[in-house]
Amino acid sequence: MIIVDSCGWLEWFTDGELADKYKDYLADQDKLLIPAIIVYEVYKVLKRETSEEKALLAAGYMKNSSVISLDETLALAAADIALQEKLAMADAIIVAVSRAHNCRIISSDSDLKNQPNVKYIPQGK
Repeated sequence: MIIVDSCGWLEWFTDGELADKYKDYLADQDKLLIPAIIVYEVYKVLKRETSEEKALLAAGYMKNSSVISLDETLALAAADIALQEKLAMADAIIVAVSRAHNCRIISSDSDLKNQPNVKYIPQGK
């Protein structure tokens, strides 16, 4: 199982410059775990920058994978991670989910690149 961070989903849904680097990770929906915070981030950005229709289509597509809700255990783990590693809330939740499910994160977020379980895909210059 893998988690593709919001930036990867957004690249793919908007056919961004890194879309080809993310497409193989997103091809097999059965192997994807999606923390609910990623659905939130992707929906919000797509609605703001494209349209509500595109945002709803993206959220519907993402629901075909295993969406992980934030429960009390994950919330407390994420808070500890945020404090210890100085991560923002969403990043800490994503890291907490990846640790709880023992899976890798695929991301272009520089705040996550030094995490041991992250495959970092650098953004173009």
